[in-house]
Amino acid sequence: MKRDGAFEQEKRRKLTPAEEKRLRRFEALCESMEEKGWRKSDLTVGIVRANVLTMVMAVPICAAAVLLFRRLNPASPWSLSGKQMILWLLGLLVLTAVHEGIHGLTWSLFTPNGLRDIEFGFMKQYLTPYCTCGTPLGKGPYIAGALMPLILLGILPWIVSLLCGSTLLLYLSLVMILAAGGDMLIVFELLRHRSSAAEQLVCDHPTQAGSVLFER
Repeated sequence: MKRDGAFEQEKRRKLTPAEEKRLRRFEALCESMEEKGWRKSDLTVGIVRANVLTMVMAVPICAAAVLLFRRLNPASPWSLSGKQMILWLLGLLVLTAVHEGIHGLTWSLFTPNGLRDIEFGFMKQYLTPYCTCGTPLGKGPYIAGALMPLILLGILPWIVSLLCGSTLLLYLSLVMILAAGGDMLIVFELLRHRSSAAEQLVCDHPTQAGSVLFER
C-alpha cells in the first residue's frame, strides 16, 4: 500500500511511555512470529486518510439514512429541542468511550488472557481515542471486534430510530456510524489483501490505525 507524507509523519509521532512499551512488545511478537515461519504484511492505514475518507462517505450515508427516516416518519421534527441537544452532546461523549470499550470487550472474548490483553490509549495530536489488542486473532474474531461498535452503536440504534421516529436517536446513530468509518476502512484493507495461506492471524497495531497480518 502506498505511504504518503502524512502517513509517514504519523508514524514518527512522539509516543507516550505506555505506547513505547506496547510497541516494544509488538516488535518482539513480530520477530517471534517471523522466526516461526510467519510472513508479515503491514495493513496499517493513516489516521488522517481514515478521517478524510470518513468525511467523504458522510454525505451519502447521512443523506440515505435521513431520507429513509423521513419517508417512514414524516411527522418527526428535523431539529432537536434545547434539552435534546444537551442529551445529544452528552450521548456523544459517553458513546465515544463506549465505542472503544466494545472493541476491547469483543476482542477479549477470543484472547487467552481476556481483558488483560486489551489496552486503551489516546492520540492527543488527533484527538483520537483508541483500543488495541496485544494478541494475534483469527481474521473472523478480529473483524467482529472491529465492526461491533458500528453494529451496536450505529446500525441498531438507527433501525430503532426508524421504528420509533426519534430524531435524537437518528442523529446519535448517524454520528456513531461515521465514527466507525476508520474501523470500516481497516476491515476493508484486511479483506482486500489476497492470500492463499492456510493459516492467517491478525494483530492490531499498538500505535497506528490498522493491523498486521501474519500468514503461513
